[in-house]
This record gives sequence, C-alpha cells and structure tokens, in this order.
Amino acid sequence: GYDKTVDAILSLPAQETENETVVVTVKRLRRKPKVTINLQYPPAMEEPDMRLELFAGENLRRAMLTRGVKLNDPLSERFDSGGMGDCGAEGTCATCVVSITSGMGLLNPAKTQEEQILRRRPLYRMACKAIVGYGFQEGEMTIRVNPRQWDDA
Repeated sequence: GYDKTVDAILSLPAQETENETVVVTVKRLRRKPKVTINLQYPPAMEEPDMRLELFAGENLRRAMLTRGVKLNDPLSERFDSGGMGDCGAEGTCATCVVSITSGMGLLNPAKTQEEQILRRRPLYRMACKAIVGYGFQEGEMTIRVNPRQWDDA
C-alpha cells in the first residue's frame, strides 16, 4: 500500500560515500482514500457487528458481499415484482437496502429511480447503487444491514 511504500523509501540508509548512488524509480504512487464502515446486524440475526475498511470508489454491495456480509433481507419483497430474490444489482428490487445511520454524505447521490423506490425511507440506500467515498472522501459510516428487521427490534 501507499503508506508502506512511502515508509520503505524513507527508511533507505543514508549515503555512506560520495561514490554510492541509490536510484528509486516510482512510476505512480497515489494514496487511495479509505472509508471505515461500522456494520450492524439486527438483533434477531444473532450476528456480531463488523468493522469494514473500503476504498473510495468501491460499490457498497459488491464490497460487502466479498467480505461475507449477509445481504438480501428475507423480509424484503421485490419492489418490481413483489416476489422474492434479488435483481443482480440492477437497482430494481430493493432487497439489498441498507440503513445509513451516520455518514450518508460519504455516498454518491441517489439517482432518480432509487429515490422513487425509497422515497418513504430517506435513510435507506440500495447497496447495489451506492459508491463509498464519493468524491474521494475519507470518513466513517454506520450502516444497518436488513433494516426492515430493525423495525421490529
């Protein structure tokens, strides 16, 4: 990563003689901003809360799934058909909805379709349409997974 690379360059030994030369070639070095997510499961799921570190620009759904987060609320009915199952990140079913209890400003703005589907739930976002660290911001967020299960908690 960026920090370890900079530390390694800075820890190079000092020049001992005038004839000694050290050449370091760095083609590209850029620090990627990170977003820390405090992830909370509803009490009924009996899952421990998690802390995730994501890079700015990551899709929230994809990042959570690759880290083993259980999405797709069983209490959720698809917005588009009323049935069960997910839409494969098309943003038409709302089964991957999460509740953002803090840090909403670290996500990209919701587009029209998502706003219409979730108009009665201003703190909800579709994880499949949310990009963390919007505008290369860093920060910390708190997210509740399967928010419909929290309503009864």
